[in-house]
Amino acid sequence: MPRFLVYLIYNSLLPGFLLLGLPAFIVKGVKRGGLTRNFRQRLGWFHEQTLHRFESGHPLWIHAVSVGEVLLALKIIKTLHETEPRIKILLSTTTTTAFDVADEHTHEFLTVIHNPVDIPFVNSRVIKLIKPEQLILIEAEIWPNLVRQLNNRGIPIKLVNARLSPRSQRRYQKALHFIRPVFSQIDQVTVPFEADVARWVSVGIDRDRIRVLGSVKFDNALAVSDNDKINELKEWLIQHGLPRNSRIMLGGSTHDGEELLLAETAQKLKADHPDLELVIIPRHAERGREIAKQLETAGFLPILRKTDETKVDSSSSKKKIWIANTTGELRSWYFLAEIVVVGKSFCGRGGQNPVEPILTGKPTIVGPNMENFVDIISNLVKDDAIVQIAGHESLFPTVNQLLSDPTRCEALIRNGATALERHQGATKRTVEMILEGLRSH
Repeated sequence: MPRFLVYLIYNSLLPGFLLLGLPAFIVKGVKRGGLTRNFRQRLGWFHEQTLHRFESGHPLWIHAVSVGEVLLALKIIKTLHETEPRIKILLSTTTTTAFDVADEHTHEFLTVIHNPVDIPFVNSRVIKLIKPEQLILIEAEIWPNLVRQLNNRGIPIKLVNARLSPRSQRRYQKALHFIRPVFSQIDQVTVPFEADVARWVSVGIDRDRIRVLGSVKFDNALAVSDNDKINELKEWLIQHGLPRNSRIMLGGSTHDGEELLLAETAQKLKADHPDLELVIIPRHAERGREIAKQLETAGFLPILRKTDETKVDSSSSKKKIWIANTTGELRSWYFLAEIVVVGKSFCGRGGQNPVEPILTGKPTIVGPNMENFVDIISNLVKDDAIVQIAGHESLFPTVNQLLSDPTRCEALIRNGATALERHQGATKRTVEMILEGLRSH
């Protein structure tokens, strides 16, 4: 299909999609907070202070959708700044929680904004204000109008650490006539695995534009611990009733239904492992109170990290469960765990990043639903670096066996480190590719 026709259809339908999505956007914004903060930026309007930062030079524009992509972007930004300190960088985010995480890293060389809505006149205004040297898209999110306007201006567009699951590939191929004209405007794509190449070619990216550099997300060169944050979390647990010598089973990035599954499993495990305690980090922090109510109804004593109610009845006979309903702390929580269960793999679809806990040296369990991480999971399972189980009923015996077998846990940790060696240096390789573009542009 001709490109002009694709954009005619897209821009005709876009207002309707925006209106349909507005209620959900508002509800999510209210739950997560920060909805009205800098809302004008989404429409291309900025405060004088931000406009003044744009005047300092043509920045490298990096776009990341939510918290996970922002953390990945920050790894790249850190290496970029260390390599070329004079480069100005603009980081845009889509969600309010991602903005909060990114904004903590605002610096003289780094400006953080909300990503503008993908309306042509809004994008045009923002591009004229920013005057970017390049656009670097992190992992997956591609906005058609933004891509078109930058392409028309001769500004390079690169998709780094590109992620395309088999399920997404099938969905894109159903609309290939609409997708290909947009994707063909991307100048370069970097992917973690050889298996990713064919998927991106199938949706319109020329093979000679794709480079296999390994995964920035799985690059442990920068996977260092924040000891201050780890100590802060540990102290919070102890202050809120965690016995000092406890072993922690940690549920990371959990989704609805998985919290109760973990709570019931942990309670059963207490019979053989009386020193075991459960900490839950929900994928969406705003679900904290909802999770607490579910667990309280089931007879547990939930303790929220972020709450107006600070008193905890330490004499209660109920089983305590600690819920970290905050953002940006997941990596540090993993360092405190004895064993990790990755969420969205039992009661959701797609799964969550299985590598983060492995990078921190923890035996890791995932459920059957890891569709968004097929390649890395297959490699980790083949290398005996992770445990994938068939369903809910296997969780208790699997965790019980691992807690009782330190030798098996050590083997998983050792195999995990070996399996991820191929991704070491991916961040540096990605930065070199970006800098090559800057020097040639």
